[in-house]
Amino acid sequence: MNRHTAREKAFQVLFQLDSNDMEIKQAMESFLPEREQEDIFLRTLIEGVASNKDEIDTLIKDNLERWSFNRIATVERTILRIATYELKYIEDIPENVSINEAVELGNKYGDEKSGKFINGVLSKIMK
Repeated sequence: MNRHTAREKAFQVLFQLDSNDMEIKQAMESFLPEREQEDIFLRTLIEGVASNKDEIDTLIKDNLERWSFNRIATVERTILRIATYELKYIEDIPENVSINEAVELGNKYGDEKSGKFINGVLSKIMK
């Protein structure tokens, strides 16, 4: 699977983890076919975001302007977590790729302002 698809699948699993009381393994088994569960990049994103969630959330909170973290919709919060994880923990992905992919996910799954909001927060995180 390509990285774009892996990000989208990771978003779906992490969204479910944030919305429901599930374990990572249970969420992956529920939402991914068995062959997709073995994808290294996909597993890295899901497990990395889940295991570093507190640090990632703090970084996002520290870079919000006129927003509280609790006001961010689950869609945007999940996408921000994935992109922040990539930016801070995966060295071989160019920053602009992570940001562009996050904006695309926001435009696809969020509302008309999601992509712009995600871009603004991630740009601040990168400063």
